[in-house]
Amino acid sequence: MRFLMLAILLGFPAAEMTLLYKIGQNNPIWLGAWLILAAVIGIVLIKEARFALVARLAAALAQGRFSLSALIDSGRTVLAGLLLIFPGILSDIVAIILLLLPIRNRELEFHSVHAATRASVGGGVIDGEFRRES
Repeated sequence: MRFLMLAILLGFPAAEMTLLYKIGQNNPIWLGAWLILAAVIGIVLIKEARFALVARLAAALAQGRFSLSALIDSGRTVLAGLLLIFPGILSDIVAIILLLLPIRNRELEFHSVHAATRASVGGGVIDGEFRRES
């Protein structure tokens, strides 16, 4: 198991460098443009994921639930952004695949007791009278 992890950790950068060298021999200008564009897109994705996470969590909390799927989606976007920033073609392909995978599970939403109470009352409004006696 340790050997497999070591092979992956050392093999991925070696494969990236080999592929970059092979592509860079034929098209160095296009390769440089690709790497710069991928890094800029990665930075934009990370910034956008931060704002999207705040908006999704605020919307979910306003409805009285906590959405774990919003955290997973934002985490996936941040990971894809980091892979795009990392210079290489293989990491960019993995990032694009990661962004294209539809991982949306609605079962990952946790409803609070307050939301369940509002739903059972019928809209959250209780009619009645209140009088305080001293």
